[in-house]
Amino acid sequence: MPIKAEDLIEEAKQYMEYKKDPEARIAYLTFNRPTHLNAVTVGMRLHFGDLIHRANIDDEVKVLVIRGEGEHFGTGGDLEEQNQAYSEGTEASLLHEFEIDDPDVKYPAQNSFRYIHGLCEHYSKARGGCRSLQEFKKISIVEAKGYCYGWHFYQCGDADLVVSSEDALFGHPAFRYVGWGPRLWTWAETMGLRKFSEMLFTGRPFTAEEMYECNFLNSVVPRDKLEEETLKYATACSRSRPVDTIAAQKTFLEIYKQYRGEYMGSSLTAMVEALWPYMRHEPGDLKFGAGVFEAGVNQAVKSVERAYPPEWRMSRSGRAGKKEQGK
Repeated sequence: MPIKAEDLIEEAKQYMEYKKDPEARIAYLTFNRPTHLNAVTVGMRLHFGDLIHRANIDDEVKVLVIRGEGEHFGTGGDLEEQNQAYSEGTEASLLHEFEIDDPDVKYPAQNSFRYIHGLCEHYSKARGGCRSLQEFKKISIVEAKGYCYGWHFYQCGDADLVVSSEDALFGHPAFRYVGWGPRLWTWAETMGLRKFSEMLFTGRPFTAEEMYECNFLNSVVPRDKLEEETLKYATACSRSRPVDTIAAQKTFLEIYKQYRGEYMGSSLTAMVEALWPYMRHEPGDLKFGAGVFEAGVNQAVKSVERAYPPEWRMSRSGRAGKKEQGK
C-alpha cells in the first residue's frame, strides 16, 4: 500500500511541540520522541520544514529555539522507517518524501540515478526539511545535548547560534557507512576544513569541548545549566533590534553564505550522494542497503563501531569501554 505524506505528517505532530511567547517573541520547537532518542521520521522532517516556514512569517516570532525532550537532542533519521524503502523491492517509491500522493505520478526506479539524486536534491530545498534554517529570516538557536547526530547535526550546522551541554557529542554515523551527508559544505565552513576533514575521514564524533574549540559552538555549560543558558541567549536576541532589522541582517548573512557557495555545496553533495550505489565496496566494508536492514542495522553498525578505539565510538556504551580498559 502506498505511503501517504499527509498520514506521515499527521502522525508526526504528536512528536513535535511548537509553542510561542508573543510578548517575548520567542518560539520553541521541541522534538518529543525520547523513547527513540528523538530520531526524526519523514513526517517529522516535513512537519519541521512547515513549522520553520510558519515561524518565518509569524510577526510574533523573532527568535526560534530548537531543542529535544529527554537526554538527547537527537540521533538523526529513523533507520527503521527507512527500511520500508528497501523492503518494497525495486518498485519502492519515495513520492511521500515530496508530499505527492497522486497515484498517477511514478517515481524513478531504484536502478535509476534519479532514485537517490531526486531525494537528495530535494533535501537541498527548504521544504525538504533538511536545509530549512538556511532560509529562515529570524534568529535560530539550537539547544544541543547528548547525541547530536545525523539530521540533528544538520540543524546544529544551519542554526545561527548553538548552546550546548558539556556532555554533547556531534557527528554523523553515515561518515562510516556511506561517506557523506547533505550538509558537507556547512560543516566544513562552521568547523573549519582541517577539523571537519578529521571527522569526515575517521568518522569519529567530536565532544562539545572540541566543537567549541573550533568555533562551532557559542557556549558550553553543565547539563543542569543548559536551559538557563539557552534562555539567556534567546532573551538577549529577542530584546535586540526589531524583526525588520533582523530580516535585513539575515539577508546579509544569507547573501554572504551564497557568495561562499552554500547552495552550491548543497547541490554538489546531492550529486555525490546519488553516486553512492556505484561505489565499489571492499572486504569488511559495511555495504549499507537492503541486506543490512534485513540482518539488523543496529547490529551491523555496532560491529563496525567495535573496530574503532572506545573514545572514537558513537554510542555512550561503546565509549564507556575506554573507562573499563583503564581499570
